[in-house]
Amino acid sequence: MSLPGAAHELPAAVVDVGWVNGLAAIRSLGRADIRVLAVDHRPSALGFRSRYAEPFLTADWQADPTRFVASIRALGEVVVFPTHDGQLNLIAQHVGDLKVLAPFPDWEILERVQSKRAQLDQAVLARVAVPETRYPVSVAEARAAADELGLPVLVKPEQHVGFKQRFRRQAFRCETMAEVDEAYTRAEEFEPMVQELIPGGDDTLYTVGSYLDHNGRPLGVFSGRKLRQTPPGVGTCRVGEALWVQDAVDAALRLLAAFDYFGLSQVEFKRDPRDGKFKLMEINPRLWQWHSLAAACGVDLPRIAYADLVGETPQEATMNGDGKRWAITLMPGESPAFQRPPYVDAVFARDDPKPAAVHLARVVRSALR
Repeated sequence: MSLPGAAHELPAAVVDVGWVNGLAAIRSLGRADIRVLAVDHRPSALGFRSRYAEPFLTADWQADPTRFVASIRALGEVVVFPTHDGQLNLIAQHVGDLKVLAPFPDWEILERVQSKRAQLDQAVLARVAVPETRYPVSVAEARAAADELGLPVLVKPEQHVGFKQRFRRQAFRCETMAEVDEAYTRAEEFEPMVQELIPGGDDTLYTVGSYLDHNGRPLGVFSGRKLRQTPPGVGTCRVGEALWVQDAVDAALRLLAAFDYFGLSQVEFKRDPRDGKFKLMEINPRLWQWHSLAAACGVDLPRIAYADLVGETPQEATMNGDGKRWAITLMPGESPAFQRPPYVDAVFARDDPKPAAVHLARVVRSALR
């Protein structure tokens, strides 16, 4: 395999490279002449096809978490970049027994940051707007909460990792009381909460992505909004746009400071058209799906995090490129999402064409089926 020359002594390990967030991290780090280990339990992982990565096959973190942690230990001294919550949590819980530098806080803080209830409680203390939310402990209380808030409502998990793995979604949108009953019953083991549905489409969802050093100083901040999700309403980003929104940035940094947070994160808000406030949707304490748009706008968060963790003291990055877009242009079973230029494709890159060829073949096979 032909790899760029490694100008940096310590490798970076990108964990879970099956999709575009892992691929983007590989490219950010590899383009900076950092040796990158692409870590995944699936031989078919998209990131394994990148010219910037050395594939490293691990145990399946869900089927055998003990062997997965052993796989991470076998990497030796690395800067580690988990791209999904399950692997992030396992690494964080064992970080004291691993030779890794990590762009996330200690488990005590990280566990709290991932609690949806703690996010909302801390947001109120930090003067960050939140949706009206109730915490029922029975189907009857869930119905009462939905009646009080007014349909439609969202039924969301307090702890989201297992929920997302099982249901392949962030929340249940409920238009009727019968749907509230069903959603609460299905999600009961994940401590579901009932939350008002803030009106507005996908393009009212705003993201603030950042890297904070150990002193809480922001070394890189990106601001943007979703334009389209898959599926619409409650899904993941298909098309995003860079857009600096100072109110959202200020709210995100206040909230992270309230947690004494350090590392990479995405804070998502929804702008409520009823009062114009940016209301907290969630905090993701890791790289998110469309972080390559931040890099295209001058805020290369994986590279900033690596530099800080190995003691290179990076300069604060300034975002440019308002209006630039990012898209997963082609997806199996969906219509193309070509955007006006300039835009960043999540998979296609001139300097790293093989992942795009593999992805295109998968799209074609899906269409033929």
